[in-house]
Amino acid sequence: MPPPPTLSTLSRPELEALLVELFDEVAALKQLVAEQREEIARLKGLKGRPAIKPSGMDKGTEPPKPGKKEKRRGRGRVTPRVSIEEKTIEADVPPGSRFKGHEPFLVQDLVISVHATCYQRERWIAPDGRTILAPLPEGISGHFGPELRRFVLMQYHQGQSTLPRLLALLRSIGVSISKRQLLRLLTDKQDDFVAEARAVLRAGLETSPYVSVDDTGARHDGKNGFCTQIGNNWFTWFGTRPSKSRLNFLGLLRAGHTDYVLNDAAYRYMQKHSLPATLIARLAAEPEIHFADHAAWMAHLDQLGFTALTVAPDPTRVATEAALWGSVQAHGFLRDAVVLSDDAGQFAIGWHALCWVHAERLVHKLDTFNDRHRAAQTLARGLIWDFYASLKAYRLAPSKRQAAALRARFDRIFRRRTGFVTLDRLLARLYANKAELLVVLDRPEIPLHTNGSENDIRCYVTRRKVSAGTRSDVGRDSRDAFLSLTKTCAKLGIPVWDYLGNRLKVAGHAMIEALDHYVRGRVRYA
Repeated sequence: MPPPPTLSTLSRPELEALLVELFDEVAALKQLVAEQREEIARLKGLKGRPAIKPSGMDKGTEPPKPGKKEKRRGRGRVTPRVSIEEKTIEADVPPGSRFKGHEPFLVQDLVISVHATCYQRERWIAPDGRTILAPLPEGISGHFGPELRRFVLMQYHQGQSTLPRLLALLRSIGVSISKRQLLRLLTDKQDDFVAEARAVLRAGLETSPYVSVDDTGARHDGKNGFCTQIGNNWFTWFGTRPSKSRLNFLGLLRAGHTDYVLNDAAYRYMQKHSLPATLIARLAAEPEIHFADHAAWMAHLDQLGFTALTVAPDPTRVATEAALWGSVQAHGFLRDAVVLSDDAGQFAIGWHALCWVHAERLVHKLDTFNDRHRAAQTLARGLIWDFYASLKAYRLAPSKRQAAALRARFDRIFRRRTGFVTLDRLLARLYANKAELLVVLDRPEIPLHTNGSENDIRCYVTRRKVSAGTRSDVGRDSRDAFLSLTKTCAKLGIPVWDYLGNRLKVAGHAMIEALDHYVRGRVRYA
């Protein structure tokens, strides 16, 4: 990126934006250098980075299974989802044989063929001079039918196929289609799917007792960005943006809304994040509390003199985060819900809980250099594992007495001194997160880990490895929407093939309501 003529001419917001962009580039370059070093070491036959296996705390604290092995159930009777055509096969038998009925033998097969239809549409001239053209059948919205569109979307988004391979497959079975036409099938006129994915996010944020969040790297328009995952047991949503800051996360939590709101939640956020009382009073004294978009909000801050201040914390940033949080609350999102994360700073919003697996992983990955260090690490891990098992048991049968005992036990584990300085510092750091690690004592329905988010985000990582990044904003939004919808369908028990057939008006399609209806009711599709 070419440097500006003079940095002194830039305003503070411009300098901060430049600094954030440079930090992102430095992080991407560090990642690239680490990957290149590993590849060079592999080519030279040298040892690479040590492979640290997962600690296995979650599985290791499961109650033991009964010793007597149960008889494994078979797969059961095969019941195809389509109508079964019966054909009778005659046998060549000698004279005098007796007929003893039929022996069924079920065979399932797949027929892939291209069907082309040329619709001769009647054209009439009305007495008033208007041209009347016969409408196309329902579901036809272009030169490629709904079945072909369903197949393309299914193979690309759920089958994780690449564009060249999907193009080769279609051409090999007889479809006359170009690469540009195939790309348009994947990205053009997908506003309804993008809107449904946004409605799913809104439903989840309005009704869910918790959301689990995570992020991963993403490429868009030739630049490094980040994809944020938001979800739980009933829905999943992905959003790709250039940054993963708290401002970005709060903007995603608005679920498509663009407003900024100053309300009680916003003012509490300002107080919590040490915005001076004089500045809070300056905002509260103004009658305007609702701002339609970012431009209107920044104009208001500039009028009040916030953008000219050069103190820490940055008043513009804190006030903007507060107004975004006010918008989230004003729309009814995350009113009493817990945000569960892996301790990334941008996710510390509202009622925040931390993942125990990530916390224990810090102890598991700690470098030890002698037997005394290893013994201290082993003891600390054992105490944490036992405490984690007790938390899992508490979730099944919570009580106030047990919660008080677990809080006292937490203090004994994380305030102890082992003589291993690095471990003691780590335990003190974890103790500072006591409130966020023990949210489960007040909300037993909250998971103890973010394994669900990591499992959800794997499909995005696979898509990134298969197809790298996106170029246009339309392509980015379409990819995020379809990955969100396919994951949500899987959690609701809805076959993606049936879902696409319903939305694309395929003949004989299944009746499936809007996915946000199932998320609000938290029921599985039957």
